[in-house]
Amino acid sequence: MSLKCNGIREKVDVCVVGAGHAGCEAALACARLGLETVIFTVSVDSIALMPCNPNIGGSSKGHLVRELDALGGEMGKVIDKTFIQSKMLNVSKGPAVHSLRAQADKADYTRTMRKILENQEHLTVKQAEVCELLWENISDEDKKEKLATKRITGVKTFTGAVYECKAVILCTGTYLKARCLCGEAITQTGPNGLQAANYLTDSLLHMGIEIRRFKTGTPARMDKRSIDFSKMEEQVGDEKVVPFSFSTNPEDVQIDQVSCYLTYTNEKTHEIIRANLDRSPLFAGVIEGTGPRYCPSIEDKVVKFADKDRHQVFIEPEGLHTNEMYVGGMSSSLPEDVQLAMYRTVPGLENCKIVRNAYAIEYDCINPMQLYPTLGFKDVEGLYSGGQFNGSSGYEEAAAQGLIAGINASMFIKGKEALVLDRSEAYIGVLIDDLVTKESFEPYRMMTSRAEYRLLLRQDNADLRLREKGYQVGLISKEQYEHVLEKKRLIKEEIERLKNVSIGAAKTNQEFLERHGSSTLKTGTNLAELMCRPELNYKLLEELDPERIKLPEDVINQVEIEIKYEGYIERQLRQVNQFKKMEKKSIPETLNYDDVPSLRLEARQKLKAFHPVSIGQASRISGVSPADISVLLVYLEQFNRAVQQNK
Repeated sequence: MSLKCNGIREKVDVCVVGAGHAGCEAALACARLGLETVIFTVSVDSIALMPCNPNIGGSSKGHLVRELDALGGEMGKVIDKTFIQSKMLNVSKGPAVHSLRAQADKADYTRTMRKILENQEHLTVKQAEVCELLWENISDEDKKEKLATKRITGVKTFTGAVYECKAVILCTGTYLKARCLCGEAITQTGPNGLQAANYLTDSLLHMGIEIRRFKTGTPARMDKRSIDFSKMEEQVGDEKVVPFSFSTNPEDVQIDQVSCYLTYTNEKTHEIIRANLDRSPLFAGVIEGTGPRYCPSIEDKVVKFADKDRHQVFIEPEGLHTNEMYVGGMSSSLPEDVQLAMYRTVPGLENCKIVRNAYAIEYDCINPMQLYPTLGFKDVEGLYSGGQFNGSSGYEEAAAQGLIAGINASMFIKGKEALVLDRSEAYIGVLIDDLVTKESFEPYRMMTSRAEYRLLLRQDNADLRLREKGYQVGLISKEQYEHVLEKKRLIKEEIERLKNVSIGAAKTNQEFLERHGSSTLKTGTNLAELMCRPELNYKLLEELDPERIKLPEDVINQVEIEIKYEGYIERQLRQVNQFKKMEKKSIPETLNYDDVPSLRLEARQKLKAFHPVSIGQASRISGVSPADISVLLVYLEQFNRAVQQNK
């Protein structure tokens, strides 16, 4: 028997490259759908790492986490177990923009997610750097009217190990050829000083994948003992905590919460920054990548908003078992001495001690227009991607994409229909549609204003919208699905009941209305119509509704929203119906746009570059006009008629 080894060579179904928030969701989805999956990370200590802000959720991002949970993702469950403060944002506004945010214990979050990955059946965690993708050309006979010219066959690690697989999901985050900048000090590392991934980019370029260079940044971390909180405004959590996950028992998240604090920069802070701009890599031209528009560094804020005499600074705990405090709103790439000087001008930070310096980080990512809405590459069969590698920013955006990429890689392997969420179904649909159709040259951030149907896509009804899809895919159990069906039934029946409970102009009714500052009745009405009055709600009307049965709070919440906003909801539903008509008009992948007469040159070029999957998607491409869409519709009708005749 020969004892000579010839290198590791294994066969699996899926290889996930990167174990950040996108990679974790992608790997868990694949494994839970029964596929043998291996997730690669440059360090197992970086699994679900939170290298920047210590929170999950926030405006619009909270919607993504709840949708992720409704589909069968993990992020919502983990933050419910590891949060230290929770707050529902924008409660003074309408329900469309209510959004949950929770401060996380960073170490606990990472530890919890790692434990879930390590104990997931069909999933192997591997500390190794993937340096090459393995692929083969697709023959003309095998193309089957697809754009793809290549097919993934596996990955190769830096040590030479080969993992043959049917699909690869790239979730490399900010690690590809990463470098961190702190003034004149530049280090070739990933976030938090972890090893960068320096070889995979060359393999991607060799495959013909378009690469971009983006930048993001993070603020300093302070020693809690050096901060004077008496000079700051205390920010406490909600008295009654709402969990992220629809599977979490609300009673389990009613905990003692930790406070955050608010302070402000001032003119002295800004003077120090302006005097040292020549030492900032951002303004000295050292940074090559494009930074996020909606999360600028403090030096960016001072320059671009010169009329502002102060900027908000949030001091947030990084966890229960550390003295590190995150200085939200003051990310920077300035040198260490400048950082210390500017931070010490902020009220409460006069004697602060920096534990970790602020830094900017540059990294390689892709132009996401190379992707289908499935998050699969158009030119490479079996290759999917998610997260900051796709040009987005944020933990929540990453996790949402990772889940969809994981689901669709699994569907591809199983030969089943892909899951594509459109803009009318989910914030996740808006996120992915924006990435794959709209040219963006900066890290993409989700915002409520990007969702045109946001009254329908509320964070409170994510389970009602998406649980069924999660069940059809196979990530939601029958019990969870039946729970949602029962919830829908209760909501519908209660709305109908309220519309049929008549309220007359009796003296007791009039007195009730006067007591609550509501106009008295001239004619009879019903409880649903009374609930539409802004000063009245479901709970108050209990006095006029003695036969009411006790319902779960989440059902009551839906009943109230649907009744109060019925007119607006119906109007958006009509808009969605029009939108759906365009989305259903599919475009063959291999359609030759040069054959479409009367199409403007710019539109022809854009359509050939994007290869939209539907008329709806084509209409959202910059440079494609309504007139071009009309021409395309006429041509498609003729094209489809000819195809039918030839069958």
